[in-house]
Amino acid sequence: MSSIAPLSSLLESGEHLVTDGALATELEARGCNLDDPLWSAKVLLEDPHLIRDVHRDYFSAGARIATTASYQATPQGFARRGMSAHDALELVALSVRLADEARRMHLAAAPDSGTLLIAGSVGPYGAYLADGSEYRGDYTLGKDEFLDFHRPRVAALVEAGVDFLACETLPSFAEAAALAALTEEFGVESWFTFSLRDGAHISDGTPLTAVAGLLDAHPLAAAIGVNCVPLHLVTPALAALHSATDKPLVAYPNSGETYDPATKTWGPATASAQGADAEPTDPAGGADAWLEHGARIIGGCCRTTPGDIAAVGRIIAARR
Repeated sequence: MSSIAPLSSLLESGEHLVTDGALATELEARGCNLDDPLWSAKVLLEDPHLIRDVHRDYFSAGARIATTASYQATPQGFARRGMSAHDALELVALSVRLADEARRMHLAAAPDSGTLLIAGSVGPYGAYLADGSEYRGDYTLGKDEFLDFHRPRVAALVEAGVDFLACETLPSFAEAAALAALTEEFGVESWFTFSLRDGAHISDGTPLTAVAGLLDAHPLAAAIGVNCVPLHLVTPALAALHSATDKPLVAYPNSGETYDPATKTWGPATASAQGADAEPTDPAGGADAWLEHGARIIGGCCRTTPGDIAAVGRIIAARR
């Protein structure tokens, strides 16, 4: 990691950044079977070059940030496969090297792409449980238990050279507080993005305004926002956050389809999500409104593609 804060530096310069889109569902589209508790981390074991190729495709589409394939890569998760903690953390480091290889390959072909960053993905404890808990936040751990769970992966990501951490799909206020303390311990800047119960509350019911208050006290929290949420919740969530913090905001929602965590399947948008004609049907369709509500970083999560990211990039470029 650079001794300066590269994400904050870009944001303080006034830039609006495009981040990448889905990794796991893009890997599935390329033939990977992710019906596994390890999810995309499984590909670190089996076909790591495919992860590098997806990162490179997102850079080619205009993304300035690659998020590592470490969302569900934990020593505890790999232990289920009989792997040692050392070998598991080597795979976490591999996720950073793959993103860096993609960055170097892209810059060799397109040297005028600007500063490209690598975000080390830190998924929540609920992702390790692999039972949809990251959308409910109904697990209870003490602060020390959260710290013990997250510390080895955070250490591996920082040591491997990420530019910052993406603490993402967080459903729990207590977990966010523990992760904020952990980023201070390691001196690494991060963004914090949350799953939602509705447009005003994260999944465990904590108001977004309280989340903003928590992270305002942490200078290394470079940005706050939402991810892996339905498109129609992004604008009200950003409005709630924008009313409570001056920090830059982040939004990378799902494609517009509806996910059932019980069956792990995708279906059409729900009737309530389809709602008014003004509601977006893809991330690019919502980007203008999200920018108006303080978003400085926009991308996509599940089921979004390099094409979606290119479309978001065009919206942002048109506002310069």
